[in-house]
Amino acid sequence: MTQRELANYIVNERQADYYFTVKGNQPQLREDISFHFKDKKEADFTDKPSCDHGRIEVRKIRTTTELNEYVKFPHVRQAFTIERHITDKKSGKSSTEVVYGITSKGPEQANAEHILNVNRGHWSIENSCHYIIDWNYDEDRSRIRTGYGPENITRLRRFAVGIIKSKGVRSVAEQIRKLDHNVRMVFDYLRMSKNSAHTKAMT
Repeated sequence: MTQRELANYIVNERQADYYFTVKGNQPQLREDISFHFKDKKEADFTDKPSCDHGRIEVRKIRTTTELNEYVKFPHVRQAFTIERHITDKKSGKSSTEVVYGITSKGPEQANAEHILNVNRGHWSIENSCHYIIDWNYDEDRSRIRTGYGPENITRLRRFAVGIIKSKGVRSVAEQIRKLDHNVRMVFDYLRMSKNSAHTKAMT
């Protein structure tokens, strides 16, 4: 499933919304967003500086609706770019990371601050979940290696781990084993059955 197909599935079939990071596998889309923001220097929202692991980080976001028709991406209602300015407190060295993205939510549903918070949550899951995913899914030895397969399966695994962690379980590995042996519980976790209200009792 390509990112465009996934966008259609999320919005049309699941009646939900997406926040996508635009990476190297979408070169034209990435270039269009980058070019649009080239001369827009002022941020729509700047987060408060945070200090963690000896680094000071400041994050800024710029958003636009002007690319919605131009980029021809399914259901897109905003494009954005996020800059992370990182300074090492000990050495004083600074670096900047830039991320481009799109969302199916318009400004009235997701302003710049909201998108920045969503993306920060994505990064925290991205950075904390790899060990869990590799341990429980043996990801580093996965045989899915062609096309969009590796990227899609990693997203699905991170999504699954994120849902499990959101339930406040004591052991992700133990809960994965329970779900692996009880398909009904999987639907309950996803709130797709009448027993969804009782999910907490099973975590």
